Amino acid sequence: MSERTFESPVFVRAAEGLIQEIACLEDAFDFLDEWPSHRRGVIYETAKRACCRAFDGSVPLKVARDAFAGFARSVKILEDVATAMPWMAGGKTGQPGGVAAA
Repeated sequence: MSERTFESPVFVRAAEGLIQEIACLEDAFDFLDEWPSHRRGVIYETAKRACCRAFDGSVPLKVARDAFAGFARSVKILEDVATAMPWMAGGKTGQPGGVAAA
């Protein structure tokens, strides 16, 4: 794992029907840089600043991840991947994952 990889990724709705995984600082920077300027605000700026500070080593990576997730939640694009993509969740007990047969 890279020193700039989040402990757990953040999933965001990037477009209708498209869920994007934000797994590291570089992914977060790319997403934030592409965010429309007219939709940026205080929470966006806080997330961007947290990512910059984590990049510099001023704050733990978890701070940047949590700030990015907070931004995504505030603009209603944060996705719960277990709910959004149920086939990624583990299978029934005793089965090695995947979707159980009906």
